[in-house]
Amino acid sequence: MLVSVKKGMFLCFITAMILVLAACSSGGSDNAKGSSQQTEESSATNAAANGEQTDADASAASETTYPVTVSNYTTENGTWVAKEQTFDKAPERVVANTQGAAELMIRLGLTDKLVGVAALFGSVPEDIADEFKKIPVLAEGYVGKEVTIGASPDLIMGRGGLFEDADWGVGTVNSLNDMGIKTFVQSTSVTDASLDSLYKDITELGEIFNVQANAAAYIEELKVREEALKARASAETINYASFSDNGDGTIAVYNGNGDTFIESAMSLINVHNMLINETGTLSLEKLIEINPDVMIISKYAGGIDPQETIDKLLANKQVQSINAVKNKKIYVIDFNNFWGYGDSIFTGVEKLADDMGL
Repeated sequence: MLVSVKKGMFLCFITAMILVLAACSSGGSDNAKGSSQQTEESSATNAAANGEQTDADASAASETTYPVTVSNYTTENGTWVAKEQTFDKAPERVVANTQGAAELMIRLGLTDKLVGVAALFGSVPEDIADEFKKIPVLAEGYVGKEVTIGASPDLIMGRGGLFEDADWGVGTVNSLNDMGIKTFVQSTSVTDASLDSLYKDITELGEIFNVQANAAAYIEELKVREEALKARASAETINYASFSDNGDGTIAVYNGNGDTFIESAMSLINVHNMLINETGTLSLEKLIEINPDVMIISKYAGGIDPQETIDKLLANKQVQSINAVKNKKIYVIDFNNFWGYGDSIFTGVEKLADDMGL
């Protein structure tokens, strides 16, 4: 899901989406700029497959030679464009502007590098909950630039839409770079993102922090989960639409325009967003017209209980002809799993597949 936002407007899911994701609705994403280390790692992997890799090869493949440069992003006139970031050494003080970004750092063994996290909108996976508790919380919701800078970071990373000079944003990429602070915009959160964008992010974080072996191992773990999801995909395409509560007793329809990262993950189980190419405000009439098989609503900390919104939908006489309503195929998903733009997308899709009986 990828517009201007105002502080504290978290009354409903659709508002939260507009606040943080629309900044990623334009521009293109760039392929990672490979370093010599990537080439060495690829060669070492091929050698290992042929039983030829030596200890020296493995060591060289997993070590970063600084300075290291990665291709990342900034915005120009609201459009995402490439901007390289060069690291003379591994960052020591990192602020993650979302929970999902912090979780990804933990997975790579980098908890001790984190000096702040914000936007705690979903559940933390049990297996890393203790590690997550070690990270200072700068804000339960979105964190502003002043508080972010106050943590004295040498790197700020996370969701692209939050790199803005606003009370809800950590500052623009250019303004932070001008202050000598490096930035890492998750490529999963910019235009045309896919699951490959996640693997790109993990690979580059491995290079930046000199944990390439951890990164490669985690990618392999995620690809096993990817294949497992493909194996349980629905034989028939399942079309869905997202909705939320306007906070005034009415239902809002969310188009998910720009949510290509989520669409890529959902496609693993042959589930697709019917409204992903729609723009503007959508009415209930549009929902009736497209007649989705399934409907999805997000649960996030501080939001309205999604069951209340589901009950309103089921009681609304106007939408009784919709297949998802008639068959009561309405599912709750965790905000962080899907809009954390990190590895927890797999957990989200796995749980949805469980709920749908796939």
